[in-house]
Amino acid sequence: MQDHIQHYEDKLKYETDSWDLNEAIQNGENVVVIDARSAEAFEEGHIPGALSFPHRTMNEDSTADLDREALYVTYCDGIGCNASTKGALNMTRLGFRVKELMGGLDWWKRDGYPTETG
Repeated sequence: MQDHIQHYEDKLKYETDSWDLNEAIQNGENVVVIDARSAEAFEEGHIPGALSFPHRTMNEDSTADLDREALYVTYCDGIGCNASTKGALNMTRLGFRVKELMGGLDWWKRDGYPTETG
């Protein structure tokens, strides 16, 4: 039984859903949303306030000015896209506290939350 509890506790340490992310944003929590897809995909539509930060560009230099106290939430298109996982791995390796958005932009939109372009 304890193994099961630990499994779910661990899962919640590393993943979040649209509702929880929206609540964190609305409550003014120190959360930075990262769109880990290409800049072109970001331009076509993204979570409002998200930072366009393609996973391939994440390194010590490109993250030097980021807030080390914030929680970073990475996302991509959704199922079938692993840019959010690659971004979360990169950011974790660089020493940041990170969660991955379950379902990505697809589930964000399905849950009725807004997106913006440009």
